[in-house]
Amino acid sequence: MKKTQLILIVVGVLAIAGLYALPSVVVDNEGQADGVSQDNAAASSESTEAIAMHEPELTPDQQLQLNTLKLQVKEDSSSEDIVSSSEELAGIYQEIGKYDSAGYYLGLAYENRPETELAEKAGNAYYEAFSFALDQEKVNYTAEQTRKYLNLVLDNDPTRLDLKTKIAMTYVSSSNPMQGITMLREILEEDPQNEDGLFNMGILSMQSGQYKRATERFEELVKYHPDNLQGQFYLGVSYFESDQKNKAKAQFEKVKELTDDPTIIGTVDTYLDQL
Repeated sequence: MKKTQLILIVVGVLAIAGLYALPSVVVDNEGQADGVSQDNAAASSESTEAIAMHEPELTPDQQLQLNTLKLQVKEDSSSEDIVSSSEELAGIYQEIGKYDSAGYYLGLAYENRPETELAEKAGNAYYEAFSFALDQEKVNYTAEQTRKYLNLVLDNDPTRLDLKTKIAMTYVSSSNPMQGITMLREILEEDPQNEDGLFNMGILSMQSGQYKRATERFEELVKYHPDNLQGQFYLGVSYFESDQKNKAKAQFEKVKELTDDPTIIGTVDTYLDQL
């Protein structure tokens, strides 16, 4: 799934814990749409206050650079100058991981030069912020902004299944999660080998406790996309949770052969110790 981190997945214990923060929804049983809805708070105002959702910790030099660029954005009368300064601001915020702030300035750039490329950049930045968001207000706001900008891209190119997948995942955390599940199913009907679609449906099947179905999704994923390390890892977890111990052991050993990342190996060893 993650060419640019379509949904933030941290492989390991924290990833498994984060998985259960999603609403519980039956995602892969034909004809079923049972789940737990979440009430959405009102979206934040689309103003400069949006960038204050978290204040970045900056060095004095970085703060001076940001303040100078913000002043240029505020005072420039030329749309092209505003676009240039806004993109530079967004780049700085992306470097320090403040994706909602990056999204705000890329959105401002789009307003001054409404091009599809800028809309996609803004939508992707907001999706990154959505992936990291913890409190519900921020989840709601960044999801809404993701859909706003990525739908502008889809209006021009409806074939962008990668963007449809991101939009689908924002709905999963909304008051209507089945809208996102339906979108993911439609993506897989159109492209049964779609990497993002298979990964996300596997994750959501795990989250709703459908581990047998999750194994099927991840088996398909690694069949078509064997280099997807997250898929390989979660296939092992799905085997483990569905009490397929021999398969789980073999899969976890395979994951250890695919990476030398000590965090992943340590997490895998934790599972192996329980088999």
